[in-house]
Formats: sequence, C-alpha cells, structure tokens
Amino acid sequence: MQYHLAMNARRKLLAAIASNPLQVRFAAACKAAGLLGFTHKGGQGSHRAFARAGEPVLLNFQNRAGFVPPYQARQLIAMIEKYGARS
Repeated sequence: MQYHLAMNARRKLLAAIASNPLQVRFAAACKAAGLLGFTHKGGQGSHRAFARAGEPVLLNFQNRAGFVPPYQARQLIAMIEKYGARS
C-alpha cells in the first residue's frame, strides 16, 4: 500500500510539472530530477546541476523567487517524457 501511495505522488508531481511549465517550483524540479534518476552534481547559491548516467543532457536549475525559468522547466519536461514512465 505504501509503495502505491509513493508511486501515485510521483506521478502527480511529474504530471503537474508537465502540465504547467510556467509555474514549476525550484524544489519540485530538484525532486523530479531525482525521481527520474538524475543525481545532484553541484551548484552554488541559487543554481543546482543534475546528471544521469548515459544521458548527455545535464539539467541545470536556477532558483528565481522559488521557481525555475520556463526554458529549464521545458528541459525537465523533455526528460520526464523520456524517462518518466520507466524510472
């Protein structure tokens, strides 16, 4: 039962990000990157970088008043479409 609830919360988070790229919270973007198999590779201040083994694209997020810029949200959405169903 606990596993089912976790998977449901994961699906909801990824769906919420995909449905509204203009309002993706920085914390949600970082959490989603982790759920997709990306690991935190560094960053200072308001920046966070994430990488995934075998994936040439890095995800970089900037914290702008609690949200990520839309172009960074679109990059994350592309990774959700690529890895979301199987990770």
